Amino acid sequence: MTGLYIHVPFCARKCDYCDFYSLAKSEGRIHDYVEAVLEEAKHYQGLDFNTIYFGGGTPSLLGPENLERLYSGLRKTFGFEKILEATIEANPESLTEEFALSARNCGFDRVSIGIQSLNDGELQSVGRIHSSKKAIDAIGIAVKYFKRVSADVIIGLPRQTKSSLLSTLSKFVEFGLKHISTYCLSLEEGTKFYQNIPGNLPSDDDQATLFEECRDLLVSKNFHHYEISNFAISGEESIHNINYWKCGEYLGLGPGASSHLNGVRFKNEENLEKYIGAPLSCKLFEEELAPEDKIFEEAMLNLRLLENGADLDLLAQRYDPESISKLQNRLDELFQDGKIEKNGNIYTINSSFVLVSNPIFSKILSG
Repeated sequence: MTGLYIHVPFCARKCDYCDFYSLAKSEGRIHDYVEAVLEEAKHYQGLDFNTIYFGGGTPSLLGPENLERLYSGLRKTFGFEKILEATIEANPESLTEEFALSARNCGFDRVSIGIQSLNDGELQSVGRIHSSKKAIDAIGIAVKYFKRVSADVIIGLPRQTKSSLLSTLSKFVEFGLKHISTYCLSLEEGTKFYQNIPGNLPSDDDQATLFEECRDLLVSKNFHHYEISNFAISGEESIHNINYWKCGEYLGLGPGASSHLNGVRFKNEENLEKYIGAPLSCKLFEEELAPEDKIFEEAMLNLRLLENGADLDLLAQRYDPESISKLQNRLDELFQDGKIEKNGNIYTINSSFVLVSNPIFSKILSG
C-alpha cells in the first residue's frame, strides 16, 4: 500500500502548543503554493496511490477554488484509480458548507476536524480561535457532506477536568462520530507554551488518569483502542495512518512533508518561500536504512497498533534469521520487564504502558 500526503502549511493563527510547520496569515501565498505542489508532483508521475491525506496546518484554509485546482492537478498527474480513502483535515472556523461540498466533489470521503475540546475556557487557554458552538456547527456540516468523520481531542489542557473531558467525548459520540483521535498535551520546544508554561496544567499523573477515563468511556461506547492515540468503531480506522504504522510507503508533497519510497526516507525543508521558488530543490535530508536497522523501526511502528502488534512470523518473511533473533531478544527483555505482552510470536504493548511507550520504542531501536 502507498499513501500520498500533502502538507498544507497555512493557519489562521498558530496555536500555543503547536510545533508542526505552519504559518499564520500567509494566505496570500496559497495560489503559488498550489502551483509549487503540482510542479513537485510531476517529478513522481507514474506512482500509484491507495490513500490520500491533506494535512497541515489547516487544509480548509485553501478554500474551494484552490482545493479544486490542487486536487484536480494531482489527479491528472497520478490518476487516482486505486484510491481507497481520501482524507482532508479541517478546523471548525474554516469548515464551511461551500468548502465541504467542494471537498466531497473532489473525491474526499473522510474529514478529520481539529476540535480539541468543546469547553470554551479550555479552547481559549491554548489559543484556539473557534468556540464550542462553532465546533458543533462544523460537526453538523461534516456529517452532512462526508461518509466518515473524525475529531481530535487534547488531554491535559489547562483547567481540564474529568467532567469536561468526558462531556466533550460524550458529545462526539452523540453526534455520531466513529473515529476519535486523542493526544496528550506536550510542551514542545519553540512553542508559546514552552516559553511560558501555564501553571494550571494537569500533572502527569492527572493526565494519565484523564487518558484512562477517556479510554474507558470510548471502549464502553464500542470504540476500540487500535493505536496509541486513536479510537474507532470497527471498520472506521484510518487506512492512511495504518499504512504509516505498518511501515508502508508514502510520498509527501509540500514544505516540511516527509516521504518513504523504495526504502529511502527523505523530507522537504520547512520553508514555504524556498519551496515556492524551487519545489524540487528543497530536500532537507535523504537516508536509506540498512535492513538490520529497518527491522527494528518496523517493529517499533507495528507496536503502535495496539491490537495487532509486532508479528515475528510476518517480519521473518522479509528479514534474515539473524535480524529476527536480535529483535526477539529485545522484545523478550521487554516482556520479562512486563512492559509488553506476548502471544506466540506476536508482541503487543501492555495497556499500562501505553502512555509511557517511548522508552519501549527506544529499547527496540537501540537495544
